[in-house]
Amino acid sequence: MAKKALITGITGQDGSYLAEFLLDRGYEVHGIIRRSSTFNTGRINHLYRDPHDKDARLFLHYGDLTDGAGLRRVVGEVSPDEVYNLAAQSHVRLSFDQPVYTAEAGAIGTLMLLEAIRDTKIETRFYQASSSEMFGQVAESPQRETTPFHPRSPYGCGKAFSHWQTVNYREAYGLFACCGILFNHESPRRGETFVTRKITRAATRIKEGLQSKLYLGNLDARRDWGYAGDFVEAMWLMLQQDQPDDFVIATGEAHTVREFAEGVFGHLGLDWKKHVALDPRYLRPAEVDELLGDASKARKQLGWAPKVTFDELVRMMTDHDWTLAKEERVLNEHRAKQGH
Repeated sequence: MAKKALITGITGQDGSYLAEFLLDRGYEVHGIIRRSSTFNTGRINHLYRDPHDKDARLFLHYGDLTDGAGLRRVVGEVSPDEVYNLAAQSHVRLSFDQPVYTAEAGAIGTLMLLEAIRDTKIETRFYQASSSEMFGQVAESPQRETTPFHPRSPYGCGKAFSHWQTVNYREAYGLFACCGILFNHESPRRGETFVTRKITRAATRIKEGLQSKLYLGNLDARRDWGYAGDFVEAMWLMLQQDQPDDFVIATGEAHTVREFAEGVFGHLGLDWKKHVALDPRYLRPAEVDELLGDASKARKQLGWAPKVTFDELVRMMTDHDWTLAKEERVLNEHRAKQGH
């Protein structure tokens, strides 16, 4: 019998890479998606087959982390061997504008899911997507599993709540539950409002003559950026261990937003200084200056290490979005010829 995994947030960046990873390992994968007036499954459409197909191994269920009864129904029906909780309102800057929704979808949503697992009494292993944003105003650098949390955003506060609830359910109820404290991880599937993808989309459109300026916030913020495809392997490895534990997952290198922009524009043969401008609207009310992770525990106990370098990640994302920009330019030229 194939192992069954349930993924919340399956339509997001991490969820899509994790679904791919698990399907490649013979899992039957179930994902929870929210009802919407438009289809939001673009990142997993290439994995999806008709659920009536006898070879189908990916199944989607409508649900919401704020609906406890619905979560219990899905958890009970699927009875997964592994649960990966990746769903959240994950945009840090936006969390200042929508703090209540961020807390409901992330913090309370995690608690609802943990309760659904406890209520249904299924035997499962649980992964919680914790975040380096929990460290916030860092007490030490690099940050490791023992570094105290000092979150500086509603998103970071919600993640800290979810983290400690997961630890509590592990200690109080014996649930095999792990928290992955993941540092920034990016890919061509990253949402376009996140700073890395915002840079690659804008720079490639500038290269193709589709726009002239890119507006950014704090260029001096330093982050430990890795590749999302590498990081989902660490999630899976945590749930394959004999004992549950929490792990920092990071590359151990920090780069500024400025360096990321320099790398992207440089790959395109452009001078970033001619095209990038500061917009105070993108500054956070409380800034996190630097996040740098120490993943030595994961290296030792999980045997995990990142494979994609910072420069490779920059090129990967830039090349992907350059293709999109070229297609957009050609389409615009075609429309112009047609008189549209």
